[in-house]
Amino acid sequence: MREKVIDNIKSHFKLSPHENKLMNSLVVEDINLDRLNHVIDIMAEYRMQNEVLMGYLLFQFYKVRGKEAEDYIDELSPSQQKLYETFKLLRNVNTISKSGEAEDIKRMFVAICQDMRVVIIKFATIDYDLSRITLPMEEETRKFVKMVADIFSPLAESLGLSKFKSSFEENTFKLLEPVAYNELKNNALMKTDDNMRQMQIVEKKLIKILNELGIEGEIQKRQKHFYSVYKKLQKKNITLGKVYDLLAMRVLVPSVEDCYSVLGKIHAIYKPIPERVKDYIANPKPNGYQSLHTTIIADNNRPLEIQIRTFEMHRHAEYGIAAHWIYKERRKSNKFDAKFARFKEILEHADELPPEEFLATLKSDLYGESIFVQTPKGKVLELPVHSTVIDFAYAIHSEIGNKCVGGKINGKLFPITTELNNGDTVEIITNQNSKGPSRDWLKHVKTSSARSKIRSFFKSEFKEENTRIGKNIFEQALKAKNLNITKAEKEKYLNEIASSFMMETPEMLYAEIGGGTLQASSVIGRLTNLYYKEKAKEVTEKVIEVKKNKDGVLIDGDSGLLIRFAGCCSPVMGDDIIGYISRGRGVTIHRKECPNLKYLESERLISAKWEQNSGSKFLAIIKVISNDDKAGDYINNVARNLKLSLKGFSSKKVKNDLVFDIILEVNDKSEIDSAIRTFESVKGVEKVYRSE
Repeated sequence: MREKVIDNIKSHFKLSPHENKLMNSLVVEDINLDRLNHVIDIMAEYRMQNEVLMGYLLFQFYKVRGKEAEDYIDELSPSQQKLYETFKLLRNVNTISKSGEAEDIKRMFVAICQDMRVVIIKFATIDYDLSRITLPMEEETRKFVKMVADIFSPLAESLGLSKFKSSFEENTFKLLEPVAYNELKNNALMKTDDNMRQMQIVEKKLIKILNELGIEGEIQKRQKHFYSVYKKLQKKNITLGKVYDLLAMRVLVPSVEDCYSVLGKIHAIYKPIPERVKDYIANPKPNGYQSLHTTIIADNNRPLEIQIRTFEMHRHAEYGIAAHWIYKERRKSNKFDAKFARFKEILEHADELPPEEFLATLKSDLYGESIFVQTPKGKVLELPVHSTVIDFAYAIHSEIGNKCVGGKINGKLFPITTELNNGDTVEIITNQNSKGPSRDWLKHVKTSSARSKIRSFFKSEFKEENTRIGKNIFEQALKAKNLNITKAEKEKYLNEIASSFMMETPEMLYAEIGGGTLQASSVIGRLTNLYYKEKAKEVTEKVIEVKKNKDGVLIDGDSGLLIRFAGCCSPVMGDDIIGYISRGRGVTIHRKECPNLKYLESERLISAKWEQNSGSKFLAIIKVISNDDKAGDYINNVARNLKLSLKGFSSKKVKNDLVFDIILEVNDKSEIDSAIRTFESVKGVEKVYRSE
């Protein structure tokens, strides 16, 4: 697979000798090479340059080799280094912890707004991961799929990236609504073969039209995606027979004039459905989409939609705001640039908002409907639906918002919390003696800009108090976690977390928590993950036996792998077991109930089972607790009479009890269970259990 990826890179990119050598060092087996290959294909499709490739390769290397990546940073050019650092700000969205989910999404959005190409790469990785998910799903996987549906699919639509939008929608629909998906898939009206035959008939007539007009065009045909059909059925409460754009054909032509000429010819031979003729060239959609749409009654008396657009319009429909660099179009700005600029403007305020508020305002600002209101001098502002006078004031300027005491809407005085309507003319009334905004204003504003400016005001006014309050909140939350963490470990982790939030010191974290712009749970979640990650290293390194697995355990049906038995839970024949793929050290076998599994990477877990009649011997530790101070000799004698090989015996006083650790060599779990029952029958024994 590694060679396949390298060949793919070389086929799409012209690398310098230095880049070629570096690429060979960075593409290692530890990386998910199939996913990397998918991303390489997307990079090529979007005509990305070497700087993106090299920055991304080092980022992938960093994810599996960590500190080793530092050795290669100086090998990158400044632009490649910048992209590498931007990629590092991102985390895999399908492994986001529940406590830090909103914060991670927020941080990721802040990162991707720095470079549009990072958005494309992130979408490519999400698309790959989504397409590999199968039913049934675990809860964490379902959460990821839901996030793609709620956040990334509408974002792709907003940015005009229709390829990703369609893929996200189709895959999330199949996973989240499998019953509805299969009902549509099996419906007679969705039978692909019949539909394709009808479109081939229409295609011949469209080719004839182009020839008659002397236009060198291109014709495409498709069946409407299942999710798009489902959404229309739900929204309009109609049957499948009433979906008029179930089949769609596309005619691509050189000029706008050609679009209208082709439309006229189509209507001359096919009867159109009047209310289904739409001119998105004269009236583009909010994301900049342009095309002529008409729905005709085809030869089989069923409706068929035809879209007519120029090649340039089609490029923008497919690639959105990425089209201008893909096709090197020479213009200073366009509608897509403006859309991305609005996206970046929203994200500029992200640092001032708590994660949950950020997601809410993101959906409102970027995905929701808009209203247009104006100042008395005629300046028009676009705001989300339900925006208030306060939102309008802060949209003009921070100081006007801070000093706002009221507003005139269409000449009449209204409170600052009044919601605005489309077409309103608004005049803000200010008072220079005002002490500033109230925290209650946060309940009434709709835009991320207004929220962030209000929070920024309180943040600067009460910085020391916020730090003190935030530290107290954090310490209380940490105490509730009951982690066995030293002061030095905590300081190390907090410095790392502060850096991940682009802050210089832990005190800045405390100030953000105290000011309400950062949740203590997000910081605690990250600290816990770092703690568990370090614990995981100890777990995977603590093994008591290594052997070539010839006759003991089947790993995914294979008995020829190098295995280790974990010393933390000491699995024996008969236990329910699971394997953990170590990096370069074979497979470590744990009991399924081993508490240390929660510290390990779930994607490295692999099915394992015992091979019967292996004849292997195992060590097991049995813990016996007695309230009889004189029980030591007696329990020792019982242990020696078990007809099992006694490998160790120790005791210690714990409060008022004697605790014995008895190490036995056994053939399987049944011998452990038998030994436990024997010790339980001894007088004075309070508890017997198998030790982890």
